[in-house]
Amino acid sequence: MTNPYKEKTWFKFLSNKYIWSLLFFTVWMLFLDNYSYFDHRILNNQIEELEDNKTYYQEEIKKDEAQIKQLKNPDQVEKYAREKYYMKKDSEDIYIIEFEGDTIEKNN
Repeated sequence: MTNPYKEKTWFKFLSNKYIWSLLFFTVWMLFLDNYSYFDHRILNNQIEELEDNKTYYQEEIKKDEAQIKQLKNPDQVEKYAREKYYMKKDSEDIYIIEFEGDTIEKNN
């Protein structure tokens, strides 16, 4: 008794040992290997995220270096302390002016 599918094109295609080898290799590389395609996608996303962080921090370093350069001047140090930390000289008085319709509500 002969196989009725032996002469069919799809049977010849599927019974080819090279096709099975290629299929096994593809499945192995996509899913099972330590360096699989999906692992590479995850790693590439992490690399992109780290490169974005790198550019962000490099820009921040440039801003900080410019600010440090400005703070070498004593007048700039005083201005920075007043604006950032609300410091004042001993001989100064600070007045807080409130306007009607301010967004800050008083607690009575």
